[in-house]
Amino acid sequence: MAHSTGLFVCPISSITIPESVEPVRSECFGTYHPIYSPVSCPGKELIQVTEIVHLTASQLEAGLDEIRSAPRDGGVLHMIVRRPSEEVREVLQVGELDLTEGLVGDNWGKRPSPRTDDGSPHPDMQLNLMNSRVIALISQSKDRWKLAGDQMFVDLDLGADNLPPGTKLSLGTATIMVTDQPHTGCKKFSARFGVEALKFVNSPVGKQLSLRGINAKVIAGGTIREGDTIKKIQT
Repeated sequence: MAHSTGLFVCPISSITIPESVEPVRSECFGTYHPIYSPVSCPGKELIQVTEIVHLTASQLEAGLDEIRSAPRDGGVLHMIVRRPSEEVREVLQVGELDLTEGLVGDNWGKRPSPRTDDGSPHPDMQLNLMNSRVIALISQSKDRWKLAGDQMFVDLDLGADNLPPGTKLSLGTATIMVTDQPHTGCKKFSARFGVEALKFVNSPVGKQLSLRGINAKVIAGGTIREGDTIKKIQT
């Protein structure tokens, strides 16, 4: 059975914020101030708040060399995150990938997609992968990686030059395939990690390196574990 820790993103109204701090509204978790990050709320009762100051454009750009040094093959799966319902995150040590469900227990299959004619979940957006070096830079704390909303964080060059659509990857006992669906930053990403972070991942360089991540789908089910190697399957 997979071990997990839960995360519920709590509204800022549940905690005390100094009057001098001006809150804003976001789609992520209601009223929220950029320098305060709601971290966890098990059972919606206990609140833990970490003060976060979002990085500037120059600070983000300073991390590009480290990001570019990610391995082009033979990377490592550093985190698996399951989203059983909206704004709920479970970090797994072990997960199951399924042809029909994607990451078993994840709510991908219940998420409507604006990219399908009937609004059904997009089959080529079953899995989201993000470079662990990128999320480490942007989030500033591993506890906040899960807020990105991706299911897998890997130390691997996800750029289109290295992983074009159709690339097959072995991960644990499963096989996944990179799809042609773009994965871009949105309002939620901006609210959680800052406006400059959104601009960074959506910039020309950001798109070239797939800094926001990539979409993929399962083509052979199996078990994945934190620490597994992720490798390109040569054809």
